[in-house]
Amino acid sequence: MNTPIIQINAISKSFGAQSVLQSLDWQITSGSVIGLLGRNGAGKSTLLECLLGLREVTSGSVQLFGDSVDNLSDATRARIGYVPQTSDLFEWLTPAQLLDYFKALYPHWNAPKVSDLMQRWGFNDMDKNKTIGKLSGGEKQRLSIIRALAHDPELLILDEPVASLDPVGRREFLRELIDDVIERNTTVIFSTHILSDLERIAMEVAFLKDGKIVLQSSLDDLIESTRRFTGTVEMFTHLVIPNEIRRVIERNGNVSVLAHASQAQVDGWLTQQPDMRVEALSLEDFFIEVTQ
Repeated sequence: MNTPIIQINAISKSFGAQSVLQSLDWQITSGSVIGLLGRNGAGKSTLLECLLGLREVTSGSVQLFGDSVDNLSDATRARIGYVPQTSDLFEWLTPAQLLDYFKALYPHWNAPKVSDLMQRWGFNDMDKNKTIGKLSGGEKQRLSIIRALAHDPELLILDEPVASLDPVGRREFLRELIDDVIERNTTVIFSTHILSDLERIAMEVAFLKDGKIVLQSSLDDLIESTRRFTGTVEMFTHLVIPNEIRRVIERNGNVSVLAHASQAQVDGWLTQQPDMRVEALSLEDFFIEVTQ
């Protein structure tokens, strides 16, 4: 059995009277590539910060590689890479000085990779004395990504890592993830609002809503086998639909049900209720359905 490298047990996090995470449980096994999805304000950044021990939880516990995040060993910290949503770089240093500083902290620093990324992403062509504070938002984001990848982490946490990148920068970053990071069986949690990017790299998606992970599934399975079934109340009275995800009453009184179903199941239900409408969903459709 694959032992979870991330073990979250019943964590809650509140800011004053506002509850953001509520008794959230989550397990992630080695080699998983998970897209974390949720509406603005759902608490994705808070969850990732609590997961890394950067923000104290109100209750519950988090373990990474068997260590409590309240007391991570240096060896465990060296196995983790993190790209925050907002740059946390030392802006008075130059890019080269920043990377030299972090190089001293990691025993497995991949100098050839750093040199290659610095060259490909344009840092070797800029003024050597230019400080990070004078870089553009996109340049800071690229540098933050290089810092996170430089030691070949076993666990990579990405919080909106491409938000400041142009389409070319996004494509280059995703190529780096696919061709190198994921190929090394790195465990990746990737929070983003750009669903097309997520579809290129994620093997699973997890939806955060009302302070909990309300659904986690293989991305392929989600797209290929989830359907929206719509019909009158009478159609659903004697129709049993297992694996139901969400059921709502529409404005016109019809019932809309989101559920996993094989083609054989769909064919059987249509035999019973030929007027029932069946629709396939895109990831964007599914995001709206699950998180609204």
